Amino acid sequence: MDIVKIIGLGLIALLIIIILKQYKPEFAVYVSLIAGVLIFFMVLDKLSGIVSILTTLSNKTNINSQYIQILLKITGIAILTEFAVSICKDSGEAAIASKIDLGGKVIIISISIPIIVALLEVIIKIL
Repeated sequence: MDIVKIIGLGLIALLIIIILKQYKPEFAVYVSLIAGVLIFFMVLDKLSGIVSILTTLSNKTNINSQYIQILLKITGIAILTEFAVSICKDSGEAAIASKIDLGGKVIIISISIPIIVALLEVIIKIL
């Protein structure tokens, strides 16, 4: 059960952070960052499985593989943005976190333009 390992790692990191904040608060961010990276590597195998399934499905269907790639990029950007925002908030830098969040949203919208255009073309054909 992978979730038990992830929760365990998160709770251990939390305990270390709580202890570190009493003595060396500047190191708490590093522990949080390391825990986040370790959890990411723990789920990386699952993510690669999801990517391969989506690729296989797009090859079997008449879906343009470019759209699947865009959706995967959007998902990756959202995950990385949320990770960075969480690290900034943990560090007490809410202003930087909000700027990163805004940047991630703008990039997601700009990347999704081909999907939006294709959707609008389908709607126009229906009408």
